[in-house]
Amino acid sequence: MAIYAIADLHLDPIGDKPMDIFDSKWKNHEKNIFDNWIKKINEEDLILLAGDISWGLKLKEAKIDLEKIEKLPGHKVISKGNHDYWWETKAKLNALDLRNIHFLYNDGFKYNDIGIAGTRGWIPKDSDEFKEKDNKIFDREMNRLELSLKQIKNMKKKIVMIHYPPFNISGNTNEFVGIMKEHNVDICVYGHLHGEGHKHIKEGIFDGISFKCIASDYINFNPIKILE
Repeated sequence: MAIYAIADLHLDPIGDKPMDIFDSKWKNHEKNIFDNWIKKINEEDLILLAGDISWGLKLKEAKIDLEKIEKLPGHKVISKGNHDYWWETKAKLNALDLRNIHFLYNDGFKYNDIGIAGTRGWIPKDSDEFKEKDNKIFDREMNRLELSLKQIKNMKKKIVMIHYPPFNISGNTNEFVGIMKEHNVDICVYGHLHGEGHKHIKEGIFDGISFKCIASDYINFNPIKILE
């Protein structure tokens, strides 16, 4: 049993969002991800998918990609990214009846003695892009992380999956990490950063938590093992 992680699959259910227009390394990225997945992940493993799963605008479009993911080996936990416009209510997601996919939505996921929590996150407050209206979204996302972590409070080991990096532009950890510290989180994985954005990636131990970027192009479209 092992836990793997990858974010930013950016699957294209109707063929109108080719990612290689941004960078040639994205050419055939879906095939590369799935081939690497099949080579290394077993049925009993867990894989964390931290947002930006499908370019589908509606749930019926994203379902095409979600069904592909369901057929791959392992148990999957999916959290929301900023481009997951198809994301609906928990009831509608569960109604898809994808039996080996858990949609992380204000709740936690328990895997043996390991707890998985998370949320989308948001842009940091010291970003030039952060406006007054973003305060409400930022606070809502922090609340969702708190709710999620409360669901796994008694677990031996805790992992947070979050789409946006939980760091300020300055490089310091932000308020999301403060919540993780309060709940004794062990590992945090995040995505979102692509291309030139890789220069903002921070990995290692900060505030007692191990951080790893799992954006698909950063890890060469190859899910990485984060826990044995």
